Amino acid sequence: MNAQFGSGVLIGTPNAGNLATVAGIGQIFPVLQEVSVEFKGDLKKLYGQYQFALAKARGKIDVTGKGKIIVPSPDVLSQLYFGQPTSAGVSRPVYLESHAPGISVATGQVTASASLAVINGDTGKPMTPVFTGTPAVGSYKFVPYNSTGPVPADYVFNVAETASIVQLCYTWPDPTGVSLVINNQLMGYAPELQLVLFNNFRNKLQSLQLNSCVLGMISVPTKQEDFWLSDFDFDASCDAAGVLGIFSADL
Repeated sequence: MNAQFGSGVLIGTPNAGNLATVAGIGQIFPVLQEVSVEFKGDLKKLYGQYQFALAKARGKIDVTGKGKIIVPSPDVLSQLYFGQPTSAGVSRPVYLESHAPGISVATGQVTASASLAVINGDTGKPMTPVFTGTPAVGSYKFVPYNSTGPVPADYVFNVAETASIVQLCYTWPDPTGVSLVINNQLMGYAPELQLVLFNNFRNKLQSLQLNSCVLGMISVPTKQEDFWLSDFDFDASCDAAGVLGIFSADL
């Protein structure tokens, strides 16, 4: 008996359509929690004047799948979903960096490039950004890093600011990590994948290969006191040779 246990392994290899780089770079779906593939046929029945069908036939078969993985990296999304290239570096957020307000408050990260928010540490309420002139009490102005100054980037507050603490939220360019710029593309733009789902349990293999799949949905959810897990789904069809795929198992 070929009994299987666990989530198995799912590997996607872009092989057609819009490719981020070149075909043949297989990506493992990270920390696979579960995956299912469904073959759903469109059944038609012939009735006469009586209650029971006289004949039945199967028409179209829809092959779909869905699963759950850890939130994937930009490299995985680049190859398997968006079909667009990645680049080195990230825009790294800094959250609630505390300072006493002043007419010039240097950011902890010298190369701060964009302000996300400033919170009044006494009230917990956001302060109002201004872009020119001297900020009023309760407001601030952000001056991003520039190679000719200021170095570092800074925040400007009114000399009479009543908040005793301001909490800065901003981003700065970090050369580590990977980013994926998601550009708007024409309808139909997507990579096509070969998906191979397999598992080995007690020296018994079970494997399902689908030759031409497109991912439909992928989520990036958060949850208090739990890991970020993404739901995804896909649709399968035949490849150019008219082959849907291969189902294999040790007997």
